[in-house]
Amino acid sequence: MVVVAVIAIATAVASLALRDPAASKLEHEATRLVSLLESARAEARASGVAARWEPLAEQADGSGFRFVGLASDPPLPTHWLDTSTSAQVIGARAVVLGPEPLIGEQRIVLRLDDQRLTLATDGIGPFVVSDNGGVAR
Repeated sequence: MVVVAVIAIATAVASLALRDPAASKLEHEATRLVSLLESARAEARASGVAARWEPLAEQADGSGFRFVGLASDPPLPTHWLDTSTSAQVIGARAVVLGPEPLIGEQRIVLRLDDQRLTLATDGIGPFVVSDNGGVAR
């Protein structure tokens, strides 16, 4: 009986440790995008230029998004790490990044396969990643 209980516990722990690869990829994409957005936001504030981030529909060059208004050298990335990733800005076409220190509340929904994550800011603090239940509807 003890052996069966130990095997059951070990099986439960192992099944919890196995993650969906799409969820891991999406979390990596979200963390990367948060870093890029905060970098662009800091650059926009420092240079005093209006900047925004726009998700793009499928492009011939494979780009999935772009930063508009920044003169970064080298330019910020424009491709997703996984080409199946897509994004949608909630309530707007683009995310405003500056130059104003207060940018307004904004949300971005990232999707990969049937997984979904939301990136959000209240306009004062940095963008953060939140889980919306994980599965896109």
